[in-house]
Amino acid sequence: MKLGARIFKTGIAIILSLFLSEIFQFPSPVFAAIAAIFAVQPTIYRSFITIIEQIQGNVIGAIIAVLFVVLFGNDIVIIGLAAIIVITINLKLKLENTISLSLVTLIAIMETPGDEFIQFAIIRFSTIMLGVFAAFVVNLVFLPPKYEKKLYFKVSDITEETTKWIRLTIRHASEHRLLKNDIEKMKEAVRSLDNLYVMYKEERNYFKKTTLAKSRKLVIYRQMISTVKRSLEMLRRLHRFENDLQEMPDEFQHAVQQQLDCLIHYHEHVMLKFIGKVRPNVTFEEGEIILNSKELLNLFFSHQKEAKVEDEMILSHTMQILSAIINYDEQVVHLDKLITSFQTYHKKTSEITIEE
Repeated sequence: MKLGARIFKTGIAIILSLFLSEIFQFPSPVFAAIAAIFAVQPTIYRSFITIIEQIQGNVIGAIIAVLFVVLFGNDIVIIGLAAIIVITINLKLKLENTISLSLVTLIAIMETPGDEFIQFAIIRFSTIMLGVFAAFVVNLVFLPPKYEKKLYFKVSDITEETTKWIRLTIRHASEHRLLKNDIEKMKEAVRSLDNLYVMYKEERNYFKKTTLAKSRKLVIYRQMISTVKRSLEMLRRLHRFENDLQEMPDEFQHAVQQQLDCLIHYHEHVMLKFIGKVRPNVTFEEGEIILNSKELLNLFFSHQKEAKVEDEMILSHTMQILSAIINYDEQVVHLDKLITSFQTYHKKTSEITIEE
């Protein structure tokens, strides 16, 4: 089991919050540690947004706590009603993420009122805010995970898995049940790509000269995700309509196999080209793919004219396979154009040092 950066950052934030609480001699440092746990975020941008929201949420929790204790006391029913008010206000202000810490602030202040309640409330509020700031400092000091590296290798791994199954399926060599299970797993993996993409997008650049390159990389990664989704859809349709494809003439099946072999190789070529493992002057013959697509359509339509009524369902399902091939082809070609353009205009940043 791998320990991620966020796990280490959470531990360090807890240590720092407890250490600072001892320095400032706050009576209940545990509240600072709890606040630090809530405030740790995966990116600096999210950490900045979180600290702003947490300040607002804690102020709401502290104010409501003080008002309710002063006006109604600290009976357990009163604490419950105050919690309802805090949750409602946070929801109205669209501060859903701060509800938990706001409630911690509320309960921490309302639990033991005494003669010096206002001073006690200020100390508790300060203790919790100390934990929030400690987590923010940890997020700033400790480098966030390299989301570009994670994103690329996640896309690459799914692409490799998908193309492997496509090669087996078009040769009718895949095991139906295992492939069905793997398709479901790959769907889940593809859904996680969108979250990784958002994380990478939120990583802020501190130099203006890299801003344009980063924005163009975002376009490329968005297209990578679209392409891998098309390849997975291609596999899903092959798996679903494999028996229908087998009913087509051998000539047509062989043409589909050749086209997909070529397209898969093209996709792999483009992925390697992006990280500099293919020389920039080496190009793939896109025309070969386009020509094969036309041949496939011609073969399909020629068979359709001779089809009998009982073949209509087979032809309909085969047409869905052809549609997936054409869509997959278009996505790979577009991805190649984006990468070529990027490497042309951003030569210094085009050599992406992504090491496994």
